[in-house]
Amino acid sequence: MNTATMPKVKPEIIRKRADFLAANRGLRVARPGFVLLVRPNGLGPERMRYGITVTKRIGNAVVRNRIKRRFRELLWAILPESGLAGHDHILIGRDGGIERDFAKMGDELRMALARAHQGKGDPPRRGGGRKGPRK
Repeated sequence: MNTATMPKVKPEIIRKRADFLAANRGLRVARPGFVLLVRPNGLGPERMRYGITVTKRIGNAVVRNRIKRRFRELLWAILPESGLAGHDHILIGRDGGIERDFAKMGDELRMALARAHQGKGDPPRRGGGRKGPRK
């Protein structure tokens, strides 16, 4: 089927922590301003979802919310045409995300989604999880 004739799928928002954790076991594509996680959601080809995560290590609440707003705009503009239908897409903010040019981040998201379409993710992360001693 030609992509021009395919109906655009409006992405839904992921709200449950379990869905974010499940996406972490999927494909990972890292870019300077963000990390994209992509995983099939099992809800059917017409259901595309997205989520955004920015940790407290990035900055104060004002900075984190600004990054989230930028990510939301990028996802609304790019996911309907370039996203993977039937998949969950998670954007994890990185430290350089606030200073990056918005258009450049859009290009990086398109390239990351293209890699995800090809099934080419980055190698798994080193380490096994938490940093520091267990409590």
